[in-house]
Amino acid sequence: MNEVRIDKWMWAVRIFKSRTIAVEACKKNRVMIGGVNVKASRMIKVGDVIQVRKPPITFSFKVLALTERRMGAKLVPDYMENVTTPDQYEILEMNRISGFVDRARGMGRPTKKDRRELEQFTEPGAGDGFDFEFDFGPEEGEE
Repeated sequence: MNEVRIDKWMWAVRIFKSRTIAVEACKKNRVMIGGVNVKASRMIKVGDVIQVRKPPITFSFKVLALTERRMGAKLVPDYMENVTTPDQYEILEMNRISGFVDRARGMGRPTKKDRRELEQFTEPGAGDGFDFEFDFGPEEGEE
């Protein structure tokens, strides 16, 4: 076996959960070899470097061996090497840090309590300690 379809290989080495998702990524121009977008039917060989864009970063993988059969996660390092640059991982980390206000995916709509806490957190001047009133009793002449 000298060449394998790129969609089969990406599925086999667990870059994508299914071949259908791998094909869709190719159709959406998220898979590149040498900076050129590739179709799912593109044949790859040992030594190719594949870039897969999964926003916000682009992963790079070097093909070490070819396979069409899905394998266990422990065997994946024998078939590919992750050559993603450290600056891409920095982008990922910055995205995680800056996203602390955003809700986690799948959490559904915020409750009223969540919304109030978020509004209190994001309002200018909120939490500065001056958002309460004093009651000193009745004014002079009032009872």
